Amino acid sequence: MNEKQVFIFGAGYSGKAFARANKGPANIFGTTRSPDKFEAQRQAGIAPLLFDGALTDEIGDALEKTTHLVISIAPEEAGDPVLNAAREAIAQMPALQWIGYLSTVGVYGNYDGAWVDETAECRPVSKRSVMRVGAEQDWLQLGSDIGRPVALLRLSGIYGPGRNALVNLENGTARRLVKPDQVFNRIHCDDIAGALWQLIDSNTGGTFNVTDDLPAPPQDVVAYAASLMGVTPPPEIPFDGAQLSPMARSFYGENKRVANAAIKAAGYRFRFPDYRTALDHMWASGDWRDGEARSPMKR
Repeated sequence: MNEKQVFIFGAGYSGKAFARANKGPANIFGTTRSPDKFEAQRQAGIAPLLFDGALTDEIGDALEKTTHLVISIAPEEAGDPVLNAAREAIAQMPALQWIGYLSTVGVYGNYDGAWVDETAECRPVSKRSVMRVGAEQDWLQLGSDIGRPVALLRLSGIYGPGRNALVNLENGTARRLVKPDQVFNRIHCDDIAGALWQLIDSNTGGTFNVTDDLPAPPQDVVAYAASLMGVTPPPEIPFDGAQLSPMARSFYGENKRVANAAIKAAGYRFRFPDYRTALDHMWASGDWRDGEARSPMKR
């Protein structure tokens, strides 16, 4: 089997987790908007390239040999920045076998706490989720035009080392907002990585909710983390009286339980099927403070 070359547009937190899970042989290129982030990408096993909305010769050269393309950049008012800059180049990639687009469960909008799966109607509430639906359609159309499978990975709230309730408790930013009957799904970054590799290894297209098994009230996650640390959890704050940014408040306007049977049917088994399993592991291993300093893991 020929060696894989993966190119990630927007190799941030999830992209670095994906690269650290590389069991090889696979070369991984990834973009960032800032040279200050090059070293962190190299540490994760990524060859870094600059991308700020314009195709460069270096990116073009890397795309020539890329077999698997991953997009982890949010759409903008003007559309998907990767398609705007590189659609023609991507359409002509000679080695391309598969495209993966990291989307969000926000595309489903609000279901008043009911369960949704990949067959549910997308009825996005926020403007950013409306743009996501459009970007998903644009990537599916490109895949159809060039005869390549496209996988849409709809992610729930991302957490992991450096981004979790343990860290928030330690630095004093944890809050327990209580909105009756509100639940969220979440996903550990290592399970995003694992799901991506599962789909890449089989060149599988389709739509996949990449999310845990346990939709839960956010205040319960903070309380559980506090119990692990042996500290008193912050007091509960009624949602209605809370000071929140417009974006934070908009998240609470969407309430649903997101099912994940499709990615399991594709062969993936979650490393962290719920927040308790993940927090237990991170607390016991000490692997919770810094998402950048981890050694590569094998999948």
